Amino acid sequence: MRDALLAVRAREGDDEAFEVLVRRYAPALLRLATRLLGSRAEAEDAVQESLVSAWRKLPEFRQQAGFGTWMYRIVSNRCLNVLRARRPVAGLDSIQEPAAPEHLVSPERSAESQAAAKALFEALARLSPEQRVCWVLKEMDGLSHEEIGEMVGIRPEAVRGRVFRARRCLTEAMGAWR
Repeated sequence: MRDALLAVRAREGDDEAFEVLVRRYAPALLRLATRLLGSRAEAEDAVQESLVSAWRKLPEFRQQAGFGTWMYRIVSNRCLNVLRARRPVAGLDSIQEPAAPEHLVSPERSAESQAAAKALFEALARLSPEQRVCWVLKEMDGLSHEEIGEMVGIRPEAVRGRVFRARRCLTEAMGAWR
């Protein structure tokens, strides 16, 4: 069933329709929140709070954007609020990279990969929350400037600027790893 129909039914009080939408979008929303917050536990809380908020705000949902876009915006805004409330040092190094099979990775290569990942997470932590959201949505989720702008409530040109500045900061921070 299409999102638009499910959203209308959910807005009219159909719990099962909303449940279908939640199952459809929750994994992507959790990935986004984890990338932005760096903590699976915080990400799960942010997504859960966002879903509760979406359920309460369903009567306000007018489908000018798709349901997925609306949910991305709610989750992005929730994550931005969490990031802004944090102290300046963000613990993004807590995201663990999946381990490769031992027979494929030498200890030196493994140590180098872990150090590079840690450097990237530290560089991401130094970005402003607004830049981080735009960069993650563009580079990791592959969304367009227009889609990101719609999700975070800014013009596509502003998204381009934030992504550009984020790339410049990350390129500079990761210069030693080239």
